[in-house]
Amino acid sequence: MADFEKMSLALQKGKAKDVTAMVQEAIDEGISAEKILNEGLMSGMGIIGVKFKNNEVYVPEVLIAARAMNMGAALLKPLLIEDGVEAKGKVILGTVKGDLHDIGKNLVRMMMEGKGIEVIDIGVDVPAEKFVEAIKEHNTNVVACSALLTTTMTEMEKVIKAFEDAGIRDQTKIMIGGAPVTQNFCDTIGADIYTADAATAAEEAAALFA
Repeated sequence: MADFEKMSLALQKGKAKDVTAMVQEAIDEGISAEKILNEGLMSGMGIIGVKFKNNEVYVPEVLIAARAMNMGAALLKPLLIEDGVEAKGKVILGTVKGDLHDIGKNLVRMMMEGKGIEVIDIGVDVPAEKFVEAIKEHNTNVVACSALLTTTMTEMEKVIKAFEDAGIRDQTKIMIGGAPVTQNFCDTIGADIYTADAATAAEEAAALFA
């Protein structure tokens, strides 16, 4: 029988080969893809998220755990589609214009995917209008903006203005984060949610879709 605890532990240690072997084993046993995803992969990634938040693990550990998760999830994807399992929700994610940093953004993406959220990553140096275009194109209402520089965090205000100009600010949740960003800044520019780290960003996004 599939041992989900063992799978979760292997994922936390970033043992991608072991994780994919265990996922395949569980598929062969006829266990549903959704159960494997939730009880094996996502539970492991959830633990990594909590440890990351508590400074018990750091960026490299998160990256190798996420790699193991992605490799296991790749086997499950076609089965999840077949079973009609939908993602919990969809988030547009990007680093604002003028900012080329992507480690924080990538961590947020991994943590959100670990919560079963589909993430449309539109990259770095993203102008405000592109966030608006992406939200319309992908038919969702949650945007997450990242900035690592004090000089680029002001771009977040332009993102909010772009949504106001497009007439869809009311139905859009705008999440912001990054090293220089604070709750006070979030309140000042009128964004909806500020989070201090990637794990909390994922929790907040999951709460929006719950």
